[in-house]
Amino acid sequence: MNSRVEPATPDREWLRRAVLVLRAPRAVFAALRDDSDEMAHARQEAVLALLWLAGIAGVLGSSVARTLLDDPTRDGLVVAVWAFIGGGLYGALGFWLGGALLHAGVRAFGGQGTYRRSRHLVAFAGAPIALSLLVLWPIGVAAFGGDLFRSGGSDAGAGGDAFFWSALAFGVWALALLALGIRVVQSWTWGRSLGALAVAAAPLVLVALVHELV
Repeated sequence: MNSRVEPATPDREWLRRAVLVLRAPRAVFAALRDDSDEMAHARQEAVLALLWLAGIAGVLGSSVARTLLDDPTRDGLVVAVWAFIGGGLYGALGFWLGGALLHAGVRAFGGQGTYRRSRHLVAFAGAPIALSLLVLWPIGVAAFGGDLFRSGGSDAGAGGDAFFWSALAFGVWALALLALGIRVVQSWTWGRSLGALAVAAAPLVLVALVHELV
């Protein structure tokens, strides 16, 4: 019997790397150096999947989500549809705006590369947030049910605080991956990489501070 293993296509290889970036990020970020049209097209499916999953996790962790079921006319289906649509929009915002800020930060420190590569770096660095949707949120829903999306529910105590701190930890992981990604793609020192990341994050921090003051 003649069995032949078909070689993985570039598209499938990048889908595999969307998972691999969680445990072997250096190899994945090194592959991002190839920004040819062929490779950029091949990673589109992986980028879309990562952005949408991370976007859904992001909107579910927002303050708006925590009050969705305060209105008795809403149910779990409404939350699911809201999260799916909102996650797509949130992921797109992170892709275009986050990519633009990262590109500006890298350029400020003399980095090379295209805006497209910066966007794709943001997408792959967001893999931990995408993972939180598949791992952390099912645990939270099992533990607290609809109270996660309701004011003053069972998640209002220490257990709920621990859950949302865990969600924040996935975000910190993503930031660490982004810093590593800048370092690997640009072949920089840690200091230069963190400087570029700080410049990229500065407008977001400023907006958050203004929001708090207002």
